[in-house]
Amino acid sequence: MSIAIIAILVLFIIFILGTILPINIGVLGFAAAFIVGILIYGLSLDEISSVLPVKLFIFIVGMTYLFAIIQKSGAVDLIAAIGLRLVNGKLGFIPWLLFALSLVLTSVGTFGIAVVSLLAPIAFKIAFKTKTNQLMISIMMMMGMQAGAFSPLNIFGVIVNGGMQTRGFEHSPALLLLNCIIYFGIVSFITFLLFGGVRLFKRRESTSMAYVAASKEMIDEEVWIKQGKIRLDLYKGFCLASIPVIGFLSIGFNMNLGIAAILVGLVLSFISPDKNVGILNVIPWEVILLVTGIFTYFRVMEKIGVMDYVTDFIADMGNPDLAALAVLYVSGFVSAFASTTAYLTSIIPMAETIFMNSHLSSIDLISAISVSSSIVDLSPLSSAGAILLANVQGIKERVFFRQLMMTTGIFIAFGPGLAWLLFIVIGMPW
Repeated sequence: MSIAIIAILVLFIIFILGTILPINIGVLGFAAAFIVGILIYGLSLDEISSVLPVKLFIFIVGMTYLFAIIQKSGAVDLIAAIGLRLVNGKLGFIPWLLFALSLVLTSVGTFGIAVVSLLAPIAFKIAFKTKTNQLMISIMMMMGMQAGAFSPLNIFGVIVNGGMQTRGFEHSPALLLLNCIIYFGIVSFITFLLFGGVRLFKRRESTSMAYVAASKEMIDEEVWIKQGKIRLDLYKGFCLASIPVIGFLSIGFNMNLGIAAILVGLVLSFISPDKNVGILNVIPWEVILLVTGIFTYFRVMEKIGVMDYVTDFIADMGNPDLAALAVLYVSGFVSAFASTTAYLTSIIPMAETIFMNSHLSSIDLISAISVSSSIVDLSPLSSAGAILLANVQGIKERVFFRQLMMTTGIFIAFGPGLAWLLFIVIGMPW
């Protein structure tokens, strides 16, 4: 058995173990890098150490550190509260409000799980009180979250844009985000129509009053004022202003975004030290370990020739369009049962042949892969899906679990095909 086959089998074992056991996939990735690289292939420890993703580590740590500070300041809660106030009982806008809130909050860097944790209790409470379909609410909230997660300020965007830049492929963080918003917006629109969302605009006034009661119960103005969350104070203003500041430092002074985020976050800590006690505990260290571990293993796989093997295999398919379709369906299936973060870290080097094909736009292709990999994160086997399951109201968990699983299956069947049609066959015009 060749070393390439062994390394690929080890990769599948990593995903399987990480799915069925409470073991961080990044730890498995580091272990695999040393076992396959040193013990089986014979690389030196210095060669393994040279592929450690130091820049990516700084990038992710810096961004998550800064946005942990922003989230803890209450600025994120303020945005959510203002959004709910603006709807003011118009039921037809509630699903789209949740889509927009999820999109905005993740686009500015808030971790996706944090957004779902914040919005799910409010969304399900309002849906239950107003007899709005909770599965529709869940889908549209998740679609907004996944679209914003590919912002250059969020974890998926960091991974995808960093991987494309590292390998020298043409990419555009802004177009990736725009393509994801278009795709998940289309999915949300179809969902809204299929679940009878239009009828929500015709609901009676009594139902609108139920919304007002539910939202007031979830976001009591007096409580929020006492907690200092609903008002835009000076510190929250500084936190919100820090987002364009890091962009200015990156563009104007060519500074690494991660380092810029650390410096800006440090300034915010000096402004209000008491509000940032324990902030390092909020940083998603498990996700950071996952990304760096898997990335290290793939760099080892590259050194021992696995990527050349995969490249030749894909090239033998002959038709790059069909090869892209195959990759998209593999993306959707694998991500439904494994870590989307880990898969996104791995897929760019594995699909290098398709990216290098002049017939396909690398921006459109990575957009298609990104949405195909993440649309299935509604699965109750994922962290976000588990949060939805824990907050559903008036529905037995077993029943809602089946609904989420059936929806995941539908997304696996049709999501990659829609992405292929939209980005590969039609192609975006920019």
